[in-house]
Amino acid sequence: MPRGARLDAPGTLHHVMVRGIEKGAIFRHDDDREEFLRRLGKLAKETATDMYAYALMNNHAHILLRSGPKGLSLFMRRLLSAYARYFNKRYQRVGHLFQDRYKSIVCDEQAYFEKLVAYIHLNPLRGGLVTSLEQLAVYPWCSHHVLIGVEEQCWVDREYVLRFFGETEKSAVESYLDCLQEEMQYDHEEEFAGGGLLRSHGGWPAVLSMRKKGIKAISDERILGRDEFVRQVLKDAESCEKRILSDEERMNQVQNDIELACQEAGITVAFLKSGGRYAPLPKIRKALAVRFVVDYGLSLAETARQLGVTTNAVAYMVRGRGS
Repeated sequence: MPRGARLDAPGTLHHVMVRGIEKGAIFRHDDDREEFLRRLGKLAKETATDMYAYALMNNHAHILLRSGPKGLSLFMRRLLSAYARYFNKRYQRVGHLFQDRYKSIVCDEQAYFEKLVAYIHLNPLRGGLVTSLEQLAVYPWCSHHVLIGVEEQCWVDREYVLRFFGETEKSAVESYLDCLQEEMQYDHEEEFAGGGLLRSHGGWPAVLSMRKKGIKAISDERILGRDEFVRQVLKDAESCEKRILSDEERMNQVQNDIELACQEAGITVAFLKSGGRYAPLPKIRKALAVRFVVDYGLSLAETARQLGVTTNAVAYMVRGRGS
């Protein structure tokens, strides 16, 4: 099913998930994880993006953040493009490292913040990277150890997160650990990373209860929140411009995206625009076309001109973006 445009208003709370292409590893060594976190922290400070929680697995990563003044899309593009270049150079590989689109979910902070922090921090335990909460406390690739005070990371807003759990640092950490113990017995995968009604209304029991009562509620796969929150987010999105970028900034970003995609694939821009259908050209063009039209609001004709294909070809790529 086609995915909608990103909900990318500055200051929005997002649960972001990035995955390796074809379930491949995005971290092969601890040096890679350290490099990813170095870039994440540096970029967070540069863009005034608030970081609340993260967990690095082998082939994917979770991040809970509040987007800065420039929004989420540019932040993630800078992070993932730079890391992919590092990874490809280190391991002498070419091509895409990540799936075409990272996944981002706008979150209802009041209803879900504590549970999201716990869900993200429990990922290494559920994924078998650690076997106990004691091991999780010293696991360096998840912000749990930052939250409980084992290590300091100046770009993780520990104080903000702890305020959700208690009034003093001691009581907040204790309450957070209690929350982790409680959440260990629940599987929130469908609710927090799944789709539609499940995510918007807290799982199947709530959905079935609403159906029995004849209640019709709105849902959106891009949003984690109750009916009222979903409606407000969609209303706000409708009143916003397609992108924050000016025309000049948009075209500069388009050129930059094309160059980065070609660098990652080990091809020239001229080859991308040649009109050929040799691998991996169709896949690269499709990813760029969806980004330019859906995320940047570029016209089909201008997107076609930038990619060296026909307008009809771009329309076909965008229609089939969810396939």
